[in-house]
Amino acid sequence: MADNDRHLKLLRRTIELAGESRARGDHPFGALLADSQGNILLEAMNTCGTEGDRTGHAERNLMTAASKTYSAEFLADCTMYTSAEPCAMCAGSVYWTGVGRVVHGMSEKALKELIGPDPENLTMDLPCREVFAAGQRKVIVEGPFLEDESATVHDGFWTLSGK
Repeated sequence: MADNDRHLKLLRRTIELAGESRARGDHPFGALLADSQGNILLEAMNTCGTEGDRTGHAERNLMTAASKTYSAEFLADCTMYTSAEPCAMCAGSVYWTGVGRVVHGMSEKALKELIGPDPENLTMDLPCREVFAAGQRKVIVEGPFLEDESATVHDGFWTLSGK
């Protein structure tokens, strides 16, 4: 399978996870970790609502599980796929965990425009590329991809758009 086809397939899985997250009462975000062959190793969803943890973003949850499960050397050849671009906190967790690549759906900028100033997700306009560029470890970023598909799981969810 070509890299682009693999990326799209795995990104669509994160969008499914985001839908599952929303259905169970959490914010609509999903993420997964894949090895260098595209095999899914771990999946995670947002847990802000069900666990009451405002840091319970899908990407941070995924990176916590990854860092407890795999070595940084192994993770350097892995990719985190996520339904939306990682925020600064989640990008930091990717950096510290040692994952070498991030492929994301909608951009942080597009997410901020979609959500607006919703108090449950005061989205920053700080691209993850900038967070990674400040570090000493190389993290490759690809995206945004499937922005329209990534946005659909948010339809009507946020307070200012009818939650």
